[in-house]
Amino acid sequence: MTDLLNSFAPISLEQMSSVKLMNRTDTKFVTTTERLRQLLQMALKDYYIQEIDGQRNLEYDTTYFDTTQFDMYSEHQHNHANRQKIRFRTYCVSGLQFMEVKTKNNHGRTKKKRIEVSDMDLHDNDKRNFIGQHLHYDVDTLQPALHNHFSRITLVNKAKTERLTIDSHLSFYNLVNGQEKDMGKLVIIELKRDGRMPSPVLDMLRQLHIHPHGFSKYCMGSALTNPQLPCNRFKRKLIEIRKILAA
Repeated sequence: MTDLLNSFAPISLEQMSSVKLMNRTDTKFVTTTERLRQLLQMALKDYYIQEIDGQRNLEYDTTYFDTTQFDMYSEHQHNHANRQKIRFRTYCVSGLQFMEVKTKNNHGRTKKKRIEVSDMDLHDNDKRNFIGQHLHYDVDTLQPALHNHFSRITLVNKAKTERLTIDSHLSFYNLVNGQEKDMGKLVIIELKRDGRMPSPVLDMLRQLHIHPHGFSKYCMGSALTNPQLPCNRFKRKLIEIRKILAA
């Protein structure tokens, strides 16, 4: 995989500044590491790869918070519009950490607000003010719910109108009950673009029979590690994921 990633022309964080897409549409796909190799070979001519400090497959740590009643999980499980998530994301290569609030509206657009932080202490006034401004839930009802770790490849199309994030080596640790789940060869691809701009990767995905497949890391990780949570809406997706893992 390293040789294949090294075949891409690189793009730096500074060069990616015009592709932030903080107000965007997201389309997710689920596949395997075998199919990912095929996709990367097809994408070589049309995409740059993000490179930071010489690395092209970067590690991320994320901790999701939810209310003690798991209201954010429940909102997603019931497919409510204007649902939210709050997380702390650490970029392992740099050590930078951000607190982020993501809001998905009823038009399918995702807005993300974030601030840089040094820890996950919610008693800090700056964090409390940020949560008060952007989150629909009371900060005092929040608890750490789920941790995940994964490796991410980021591709940028040469027109710089979209980003493609590719997450592998995904694992979950439930912070409420201590259960763990390693997702093996599962790969999560997310196409992020402003509106419905043309995307060269969509035809490649169709050729490989990789179809859109919703996958919320927080909700899927929670459903896979906490059998006490309702998961009726996620049952079909969970069955498909287990089939991929068992193949």
